[in-house]
Amino acid sequence: MITITDKIEFIEAFKYPFKEPKRLLYILWIFLPIIGWFALSGYFVRIVNEQIKGKYAGLPKLYFMEDLKLGFMMFLKALPFALVYGIFIGAMLYFNEELAYILNLLLSFFVLPLLALNFYRKQTIESYFELSILKHAFGNFGAYLLAIIKQYALFFVFLILCFLLVGFPALYVTNSIFLANFYGRYVEKEALRTRDEKPYEVI
Repeated sequence: MITITDKIEFIEAFKYPFKEPKRLLYILWIFLPIIGWFALSGYFVRIVNEQIKGKYAGLPKLYFMEDLKLGFMMFLKALPFALVYGIFIGAMLYFNEELAYILNLLLSFFVLPLLALNFYRKQTIESYFELSILKHAFGNFGAYLLAIIKQYALFFVFLILCFLLVGFPALYVTNSIFLANFYGRYVEKEALRTRDEKPYEVI
């Protein structure tokens, strides 16, 4: 049974990476080109899923081969969306550069984060194109905007802490924590309530 928590507070999000501080060292896999990157990518997907379910007890353990496989598969599944989005923005650039830049900024800020979370949760190619998910963002715009603002605030806090080395891995594992919490509270909760389809697989 998936348990969805209430809104996560800023201080709790800040403390989250340091509850299992040794696991921040997983970030060192970034120095292993390609293979390490895919493993960290799969690990991040699992972290986001835990955050969506309201699990903030600490960072999960990294399982290198499993996370490597997950990261690689997620990369392949994301390619169609990346291609379509690239073509769309490219076409906009052709017709009007200034409008294309503004549109890309707005989409990156308000649309792409929620689509990415939906993709991480459902892990299907189609989920990246599930635009109907945006009704949760614009139907709860105040909460969504607050989650985005908090996400950027936390980003800058950990960016400053990068000078102390711990900032970079902490930034990585909390990159979507407030938005994942929003997804859990509004999207996941509704999916569980309606039961129109099978609950998403718990990872």
